[in-house]
Amino acid sequence: MKLMSFSCDGRAAWGVVNGSSVADCSNLYPTLRDFIASPDFIRRDELLRGIRELIALKDVRFRPVIPDPEKIVCLVRNYLDHHREVVGAGVRVDLSEYPPIFLRYARSQVGHEQPIIRPRVSEQLDWEGELAVVLGKRGRHISEADAMRYVAGYSIYNDASVRDYQFHAKQIAAGKNFDGTGAFGPWMITADAINEPRDLAIETRLNGTVVQSSNTKHMIFGIPQIIAYVSRIFELLPGDVLVTGTPQGVGFSRKPPLFMKHGDVVEVEVAGVGLLRNPVANEAQAP
Repeated sequence: MKLMSFSCDGRAAWGVVNGSSVADCSNLYPTLRDFIASPDFIRRDELLRGIRELIALKDVRFRPVIPDPEKIVCLVRNYLDHHREVVGAGVRVDLSEYPPIFLRYARSQVGHEQPIIRPRVSEQLDWEGELAVVLGKRGRHISEADAMRYVAGYSIYNDASVRDYQFHAKQIAAGKNFDGTGAFGPWMITADAINEPRDLAIETRLNGTVVQSSNTKHMIFGIPQIIAYVSRIFELLPGDVLVTGTPQGVGFSRKPPLFMKHGDVVEVEVAGVGLLRNPVANEAQAP
């Protein structure tokens, strides 16, 4: 089942995707995050499949799948090939014994087909196509053996990075939290629809040219390890998002470097999940 957040006629809503349409389900729960947290999420097939009031997807504005998660936990260098290309580009980092994480904030997100914003203070806006995990249950000190029971579904993230700000200091969060740089969508596919999340092809294209091509089986830390580790630090809540890291092929490591610019179109596709597409636009120059 595909679930999405959207707006239509100025009203925020969520619903279940049915082909080229979406059934508005916001009369059941105010937001998708509320629905995921509810006991009704378990019986979603019974509850949602009978809804017949459909809106064409072409008539809605895609919002980030979870517009307001309490936490967006992102991994860095979670593919060995990406770690190697970062080191090859002159960044001095070692492989970590534990999942290396940072946090994004919700207002940095944009939805499918909405522009990723290139900030006016930088020309180094880079792409990072990634698998996203949406959590479905509250939990703390979760074991790896139990971790997958906490997954509500999967989506796609473009964890676009402002590279010069990322490398201003050893803490990278500055380059990862510019407004309008975290594309998240187009929808969440529920966990029961993905047999093996550790074997999904992932590809990023810039203006139709493949720039990243890999598979989630190459992740250093798998989803159970990430959930178990992060749950030691803070309580995980329904609707929290884990962004699992990017494979090799980012722009800053190329010779010469290649960055996104106004008018570009970037797509991230994950097999079995969908395709996230975003144009790139310059930040407005108004003061």
